[in-house]
Amino acid sequence: MRIEENIKLGFKDVLIRPKRSMLKSRSEVNLLRNISFKHSKIIWKGIPIIASNMDTVGTFSMAKSLSHFNIFTIINKYYSISMWKNFIINNKPNVFNYIMVSTGTSNSDYLKLKSILSLSPLLKYICIDVANGYLDHVVSFVKKIRIVFPDKVICVGNVVTCEMVEELILSGADIVKVGIGPGSVCTTRSKTGIGYPQLSAIIECADAAHGLKGHIISDGGCTNSGDIAKAFGAGSDFVMLGGMFAGHIECEGEIIIENNKKFMIFYGMSSKHAMELHSGKIDHYKTDEGKIVKLLFKGSINNTISDILGGLRSSCTYVGAQNIKELTKRTTFIRVSEQENKIFNAY
Repeated sequence: MRIEENIKLGFKDVLIRPKRSMLKSRSEVNLLRNISFKHSKIIWKGIPIIASNMDTVGTFSMAKSLSHFNIFTIINKYYSISMWKNFIINNKPNVFNYIMVSTGTSNSDYLKLKSILSLSPLLKYICIDVANGYLDHVVSFVKKIRIVFPDKVICVGNVVTCEMVEELILSGADIVKVGIGPGSVCTTRSKTGIGYPQLSAIIECADAAHGLKGHIISDGGCTNSGDIAKAFGAGSDFVMLGGMFAGHIECEGEIIIENNKKFMIFYGMSSKHAMELHSGKIDHYKTDEGKIVKLLFKGSINNTISDILGGLRSSCTYVGAQNIKELTKRTTFIRVSEQENKIFNAY
């Protein structure tokens, strides 16, 4: 046993200090990035925000809507191959620039991934999604996928420490997902005692990844556009959103009506509800590590996206950054004990 006494920080522990800016308007901020991937050599252009591959967020409908904003969606792994065929047939090529195919690490997952990728050469992005990226078989699976698909972008996670980021990138990953337990419907930290404050995880893992010409995704913990700005400011190349994208019509989730109000069910993918839904049971050696909640139905994702992007542009303007990549260079975090004045609630 040992104790690390250095302070580790989450999004709520800091604010970004403003700096003198030469920008005249938020309209001058360009949120698009060109990102070149280490192993696949693919160059991607878009806004580096990603919809999580939760089954009520990473949907085909979400992908279609977010592609209009040049934003990624990681499609959840519960769609059948026939559903994939139908989606590919009925969508324009541009949509596939913003889609990742999600997979687990079992042999059946591998065979399904091969079948999906064989449907179209437009599918260029793979997300190997496991809760615990520290397992040896995850590293082995990354190496296997890199050999079989040398021209695809491979994303894998989740981890929160430098040495594992480096191992995954050296094993063939282009992108590593960073975050254990910060999600709004995740209970891993309380059930297991495992985790790492998200802001510090980003800072440390981004440093490791960039030293090897790899990239990271900040996965979890964002509750508003200010948190997204902090994630980019800390060095994250992409920011993944689950809860902030939940509750919209594109989520294809269950809608219930109570007291003349519409709500949508949202749940963690390690929750009892998700495991019973997709596996029919909870294995005797597992515990659930997720919540199930009701969210007020939000309508179309378009208004939410516009609000998020507007907040990001404003963040960049406050520090004089003309784009997201420059935001990192112009960020100085200050530790705080209070984020905002909450004496009044919004009307």
